[in-house]
Amino acid sequence: MDKKSEDSGQGIREELLHKRAVIFDLDGTLVDSMWMWKAIDIEYLGRYGHECPPLLQKEIEGMSFSETAVYFKETFAIPDSIEKIKQAWTEMSIEKYRSQVPLKAGVRQFLEFLKEKGIFMGIATSNGREMVDVVLKSLGITSFFQVIATACEVAAGKPAPDIYLNVAQRLGVRPEQCMVFEDVPAGILAGKAAKMTVCAVEDDFSAGMQSEKKQLADYYIEDYFQLLDWMERTDKGDGNG
Repeated sequence: MDKKSEDSGQGIREELLHKRAVIFDLDGTLVDSMWMWKAIDIEYLGRYGHECPPLLQKEIEGMSFSETAVYFKETFAIPDSIEKIKQAWTEMSIEKYRSQVPLKAGVRQFLEFLKEKGIFMGIATSNGREMVDVVLKSLGITSFFQVIATACEVAAGKPAPDIYLNVAQRLGVRPEQCMVFEDVPAGILAGKAAKMTVCAVEDDFSAGMQSEKKQLADYYIEDYFQLLDWMERTDKGDGNG
């Protein structure tokens, strides 16, 4: 382990073990699903004769499911109602979530680690609840989480802090007692605005934002196996004398 990684590993270990709760984003953070949403956007806009703009994902980053539907309706003059747009996306994503979306590397092991330590767990996602329930059930991880919140349940989506504050309140913990895991800048900003410690998670979809994510977040991990390795190494020592 190099000195920079060692310092980061020791820092996140000390903070994590003093937290009462960990709150996760879903897409790109717990599950490898960001590829799917780009494919859905391309297919959906194609139905109405539109090409998918190259910066679309950045434009809608952090928006709630409902806010994204409003954006699509207004930007692309979609004739359908907001509810019909959301239902179309739900139908397009359900089977993919059920059969094609895996957990990110080391997630299950990290959830087990947190459970053993008695740390509460919550999810704060911009996604629709029906899809969240499908993917958590298919991957067998629903029982790990005491609270699951969607941005449609609060006043504003990320980067506003609303959803993270909502989850903390429902878990019965103070914001400063929480650590957030996020994969995109809007989510990182939401966690920081909520006065929580934030760890950015590497994801292929946001590879071009890596430097921005590292700058905004308190910590950065390549995957959860790296984090678990840090926890083990800093617990036992590096063995370098």
